[in-house]
Amino acid sequence: MTTENRQWQLASRPHGAASLDNFRLVTAPLVPLQSGQVRVRNRYLSIDPYMRPRMDDRRSYVDPQPLGEVMQGETVGEVVESRSPHFKTGDHVLGMLGWQLYATAADTELTRIQHRSDVPLSTRLGCTGMPGITAWYGLKHIIQPRAGETIVVAAASGAVGSVVGQLARQLGARTVGIAGGARKCAIVKDEFGFDVCLDHRDPHFPQALLQATPDFIDGDFENVGGPVLDAILPRMNAHGRIALCGFISAYDAKPTPLNNFVCALLNRVKIQGFIITEHPEIWPEASTELADLVASGKLHYRESVTDGLENAPQALLGLMTGANVGKQLVKLA
Repeated sequence: MTTENRQWQLASRPHGAASLDNFRLVTAPLVPLQSGQVRVRNRYLSIDPYMRPRMDDRRSYVDPQPLGEVMQGETVGEVVESRSPHFKTGDHVLGMLGWQLYATAADTELTRIQHRSDVPLSTRLGCTGMPGITAWYGLKHIIQPRAGETIVVAAASGAVGSVVGQLARQLGARTVGIAGGARKCAIVKDEFGFDVCLDHRDPHFPQALLQATPDFIDGDFENVGGPVLDAILPRMNAHGRIALCGFISAYDAKPTPLNNFVCALLNRVKIQGFIITEHPEIWPEASTELADLVASGKLHYRESVTDGLENAPQALLGLMTGANVGKQLVKLA
């Protein structure tokens, strides 16, 4: 068995957009396990938008990513050594094990995955895992769509937005996706089944949104913020609901002012931000429902898979510029 581990650390904090210079690839020794610990060989690493703001030293819902330590991130992997009675070699596990090939973790930090042959392991980091559960909660608990309502989904081609739209359609809502570029919009309509998809890069995007929402907007699942949210606010129906999941437009740049925020008052809009890790009580139900939908072919997904740990920083930088479609993963096997 190998005695060395490769891992990415945060070398410096970005000033503006993140760059490859902010990361450092190191080799570290694997130390012997203590009682209650488990060694995991990570197979897939999840790359998510939240990683970018955590690289900054500023107040947030969690502490910043420490300098000189392993980049934090969720992985799915296989137990290769165990000194815990709760895990055995060969078990598939999920955990916040970071940007590294091997992880040594306390058994309390891991979740065993009941692997299903009809649900690919990689989806535990995507449509049946944290992104899918985020979509499930924000839609069902905050927006609470009713049949016939119009639901807008920003970043509709992404890991979260693509699930939101499909679940909303299954509940009888009309779905308007927003994505960047004609290729992504085609995928949103043809593969994820949205009724309409608008290109936010189109200079006539505000007019296109007006035409696509003749009955205005009842719910907005917001992942982008900035000019996209500013165009949505005047189109909200009275007592509309906005699930504020992400603000990716501000993660790598200065925030864009919202000129139309007064419309939230005029339209009595409910705006609720949420962090899915604060709702562990719904994870089992949501994950099981999403896995069943994948297995039955009723939930479609896309994965953008980058090969090799050495390319993890490029995967994150690409995510921040919209290079991915669906869930961004790094394959470590």
